[in-house]
Amino acid sequence: MGESNPLDRFGRFLIFLFLLPQAWPGASWAHCRRYFFKALGTEPELARHALGLIRKLFKVEEKLADESRKRRESVRRKLSAPIVDEFFAWCAHQCEVALDGSPLAAALTYATNQKAALRRFLDDGRLPLHNNISERALRREAVGRKNWLFVGSDDGARANTLFVSLLASCQMHGIEPLGYLRDLLCLLPSWPRPRVLELAPASWQETLKQPEAQQLLAANVFRRIALGEHPTAM
Repeated sequence: MGESNPLDRFGRFLIFLFLLPQAWPGASWAHCRRYFFKALGTEPELARHALGLIRKLFKVEEKLADESRKRRESVRRKLSAPIVDEFFAWCAHQCEVALDGSPLAAALTYATNQKAALRRFLDDGRLPLHNNISERALRREAVGRKNWLFVGSDDGARANTLFVSLLASCQMHGIEPLGYLRDLLCLLPSWPRPRVLELAPASWQETLKQPEAQQLLAANVFRRIALGEHPTAM
């Protein structure tokens, strides 16, 4: 059977983009840092030591803001990895003596439980040191959480999550969401399946420069109607 329906192709696009790749979560050092800030009131010296190590990681990242993925990975292995090793060795020692229920114990527990995820940025230059951008994007979910109670079903909730993620990616890359979705649905029926990631927000601006994409969009009658350029839209 063919895939002439652009909505069918759109569903496949979302599944490919968000569901098939294996997800390896990375934790946020900014979130970890907040736990140790809370411990300043009861264990100031120990909390400041942890915060000092975390501050060193952020200092390294400040110099890597405009570097390539490979460059980030190289510098992180050389400069950040020893700091991370020192931090977790210190955490392991403090876990043995920290008072149960104290803010410091909570900070150490969080860091220890998230150790693998907190270390993940060392091996992947695409990952940031913190997830502040993701947290800001999730604010729309917090604002609309009561509305999401009425999405109808688990499948509806999944569709909502995928769309919100897609729109958040548009925002992150400076893409107008309505125009993106309109043109995406126009391109999907004819776009080569092995190149589907070219239609993701991260690659969208470059894709629109391709003559192939420009020709497909210019020839799409539904797009012309949506833009008010087709006689039937008068």
